[in-house]
Amino acid sequence: MDGKAVISDNSNSQILTVSQLNQGVARLLEQNFPLTWIAGEISNFTRAASGHWYFTLKDANAQVRAVMFRGRAQYAGFSPREGDKVEVRATVGLYAPRGDFQLNVESMRKAGIGNLYEAFLQLKARLEAEGLFDPARKRPLPVFPRTIGIVTSPQAAALRDLLTAFRRRAPHVRLILYPTAVQGEAAAAQIAAAIHNASHRAECELLIVGRGGGSLEDLWSFNDEAVARAIAACSMPVIAGIGHETDFTIADFVADLRAPTPTAAAELAATPTADWAGRLAQHAQDLGDALHRQLDDRAQALDWLSTRLQSPTAAIRQQRLRVGSLRLRLQHATGTPLSAARFGLRQLQQRLHHALPDLAARRARLAAGSTRLANIFGSQFAAARNRQAALHAQLDLLAPQRTLERGYAILQDEAGAVMRDTAQLRPPQQLTVTLAAGRATIGVSATQLLLDTGQLPPTQHGSDNSLTIRGSRKR
Repeated sequence: MDGKAVISDNSNSQILTVSQLNQGVARLLEQNFPLTWIAGEISNFTRAASGHWYFTLKDANAQVRAVMFRGRAQYAGFSPREGDKVEVRATVGLYAPRGDFQLNVESMRKAGIGNLYEAFLQLKARLEAEGLFDPARKRPLPVFPRTIGIVTSPQAAALRDLLTAFRRRAPHVRLILYPTAVQGEAAAAQIAAAIHNASHRAECELLIVGRGGGSLEDLWSFNDEAVARAIAACSMPVIAGIGHETDFTIADFVADLRAPTPTAAAELAATPTADWAGRLAQHAQDLGDALHRQLDDRAQALDWLSTRLQSPTAAIRQQRLRVGSLRLRLQHATGTPLSAARFGLRQLQQRLHHALPDLAARRARLAAGSTRLANIFGSQFAAARNRQAALHAQLDLLAPQRTLERGYAILQDEAGAVMRDTAQLRPPQQLTVTLAAGRATIGVSATQLLLDTGQLPPTQHGSDNSLTIRGSRKR
């Protein structure tokens, strides 16, 4: 080495601009220091025309610049002054154009308020657990209060606001003031005593507990447990009108109704007389309109009923017309079918007349037929009679009696069988002989064979065969 200093130049390393450096540092600060509470004293406070607050926050050993933008500053609730002890909730950052380390404040409160707020939250949670905030125990406000009590300070601006509002809206309402301090160490006990006094005396129908706006310390008396329990135990409904619209106290949660301001409490407590008068006038108008509508409806109904209601003469006349109409309808209804029936009957008579035969000709034909029939029957009867006579004569000739009268006889055996052949003879045998003049029984002891007339042998006397006839004549 020659003793000269060696300077190394690393051309590959990145070279930052001042802006890049400040932006990188700002990001590191924001990432490593989240939103936190920081306590200190206000110094060099400036309110810019834009509404932003610029100040220095310091303690005995250090200080840091701070900024609170207008959108956040308007919710601070107070305007800080030089030397005020405050607590700010901020993020740590770097103002890049100048490289200034600063705090970006989100919210601000006076020093010590943090402890008060913690006490407020603890009391709120305990009373809420006991049910003092339960909406079910809230009582409705009277519609027409005639006497209203006010718990506030006689010197408070809130009292003037209340009186002004009541004079303007409801001058008829009687007001009773229960004076008490509303700020200070003894204020909470006095407020609770005033509420108890109003509840015990029961002179009013509604009670308003109120005061004007202020800081958390100014309103702290209304965050006292004794005040909260006095409101809960009050015999009449309670309206809490404490501070401004953004202020909330324990008394607001316990009261039957919370008003954002004392003036609003007066507006909620009593409806303006003009409003009631207007409502009454409107109701009267509505009633009048309803009455007129009903009268109109009744008039129309009466007119309609009158058109249906007729005098007896008109009713009788109408009934006579109806009877006449019914008579005509009945005559038409009965006459038309009768005429049609008569016409049909005449047609049937004509058809019957045309269909009837010529009785005279039929009678003449019947007489001629009868004569011919009688002649035919007479000739046939005579012929039949003649045939009968001839048959009778033939029958008479052929009758067995006539044969017997000519000398013939009928032989019958014992069984009644007619003897037609000599072979039927079985001597000795009894035969019955039927003659023309009677019957006789004969006995056959022997038979003789007879031949034809030319062949008959001469009679042999002394033959053994003999015919013995014994019997009687029978008629």
